[in-house]
Amino acid sequence: MKRKIRFTLSQKRAVTGLLFIMPWLIGFLVYYVRSLVLNVRFSLSKIEIMKIGGYRATYIGLQNYRYALLEHATFNQILVNSIRDVLIDIPFIIFFSLFMAILLNTKFKGRGIVRIIFFLPILLGSGAVLESLEQATRNITGGASATIAELSKTNQINIDYFLYIFEDLGLPVALVDYITGLVARIFEIVRASSVQIIIFLAALQSIPRSLYECAKIEGATAYETFWKITFPMVSPLILTNVVYTIVDFFVNSEVVDLAYEVAFTNYDYGLSAAMSTLSTAVVCLILVIVSALISRKTFYYN
Repeated sequence: MKRKIRFTLSQKRAVTGLLFIMPWLIGFLVYYVRSLVLNVRFSLSKIEIMKIGGYRATYIGLQNYRYALLEHATFNQILVNSIRDVLIDIPFIIFFSLFMAILLNTKFKGRGIVRIIFFLPILLGSGAVLESLEQATRNITGGASATIAELSKTNQINIDYFLYIFEDLGLPVALVDYITGLVARIFEIVRASSVQIIIFLAALQSIPRSLYECAKIEGATAYETFWKITFPMVSPLILTNVVYTIVDFFVNSEVVDLAYEVAFTNYDYGLSAAMSTLSTAVVCLILVIVSALISRKTFYYN
């Protein structure tokens, strides 16, 4: 008689999780692992394109890495700037996404239209539409800069004067720099928050209503309800959104543009592969550190 296999509850959950990620795992093994191996191989080689087609890879050790880190004119600066922008923008993107998700989760007229508006950047985030948006961003930024310059010229207004006033009022220099950096990238931040808003919105709608009813019966204020119920229940999705934001930010960063330019404009595939490998290693290190820090404060229901 054939014996039926019995799983414990933890084993059933492990199997369910494995089946859930199986499509991604198959795609990763089939398409990405080979690309990663080839990228590391190219980064350790000098790539020459043959006239008859194909390429020839000559092993040169860490020469491409040394050139990228010690001799290239802009790679280090672009990489550092990208890391700085990530560290500046992520807290505001997460806060803005959670704030908008809470607003969109409340009942008001036209809520469906407002949700569509915040979802539009995802639909418009590719191809010619994205190029048009980037052109519009440059025009808006240029127009705003021209307007400020014109105002400064005609009215003798200097934006640095206001920054000095804020510093004289006792605001920390780091806080002033943080705020000015956010204002300069407000369009990019709003556009980069769409997916995070949807994830937070789904998390808010999955919170059992009985928890809020109990809090209301106990006389909890809105402030207490947020910090004792809402925030702990959505905290696992904060980690998800932070990881997504970091990866999405670097995919669209200047480091990727530089690696692309080196590969397909200068035709230096080995150096481009070294730059890609270095930036990937930095992103993975940031993800490990951030995930370890946030996981300590994450609350998992059940």
